[in-house]
Amino acid sequence: MRRKIPNRELRRLTPGEFKAGPRLPVVLVLDNIRSRHNIGAAFRTSDAFALEHICLCGITSCPPSPEIHKSALGAEDTMEWTYFEHTMEAVCTLQAKGYSVLAVEQAEGAKNLAELTSKNKHLANQKVALVFGNEVQGVEQEVVNACDGCIEIPQHGTKHSLNVSVAIGVVLWHFYLTIRV
Repeated sequence: MRRKIPNRELRRLTPGEFKAGPRLPVVLVLDNIRSRHNIGAAFRTSDAFALEHICLCGITSCPPSPEIHKSALGAEDTMEWTYFEHTMEAVCTLQAKGYSVLAVEQAEGAKNLAELTSKNKHLANQKVALVFGNEVQGVEQEVVNACDGCIEIPQHGTKHSLNVSVAIGVVLWHFYLTIRV
């Protein structure tokens, strides 16, 4: 039998230690995410993988919010974030700072997530920004066009999409395994 480890015994970083610690060179860009619970989940997952930053864009709500906090469980206080009225502003700003901006979207020419490795030109010694789109419309076409590429999560069932918070978890886990510092 295995004993579950209670929270009080887990070695967790303090918010100060977390903010001063190493980061995965990835920025999360949320393009018009409508559900505050999905936004909170994005904060919590970004904290779990120690991402650099989150860009909240368009109709995506910003903290503080009780609904965001319900899913984020305080990660909205540990993750650095910036709000952009338009997602294109975030994409252009990140590209100007040397990020390779990739939309997570089903699009012509999209790379299969499973095929991305640290040897891929978008990942090798590169800061990466990942754009996740609206729960219904996905990433705006204008934003897809402006990105440096697209990533697609392989799916083999009858559905052709995942909940955005699940997609964020899948993609960030892959990036964590592939490019962690």
